[in-house]
Amino acid sequence: MTSLRDKQLFKARVFAWADKLNVQIRSLAIRPMRNKWASCSTAGNLNFNEELLTFDTEVADYVIVHELLHFFVPNHGKLWKSLMRAHLGNYEELERQLQESCNKLENAAESGR
Repeated sequence: MTSLRDKQLFKARVFAWADKLNVQIRSLAIRPMRNKWASCSTAGNLNFNEELLTFDTEVADYVIVHELLHFFVPNHGKLWKSLMRAHLGNYEELERQLQESCNKLENAAESGR
């Protein structure tokens, strides 16, 4: 498991997934975000939380694919879940790892107060 500590590597990964999923990206930003891992707009704008750069590549892929699929499916229903499984296999495990990473970040922030 490797992480994507470089913004350009992360962006390249987003564009590779976008090509694979046939998603047209208008703009892509990696920035601090307080309450989300990512967001997208119907205009093709994507924002990713810069903390994703510290996560394992597989977990970052989960967030990337999760967000890109919202260009086709706006919710987390059966179709979205089927697409996640088709592209990432056991995506639920990656979702669990993301939650664990989130908990570690929260605990680190609390111990630093």
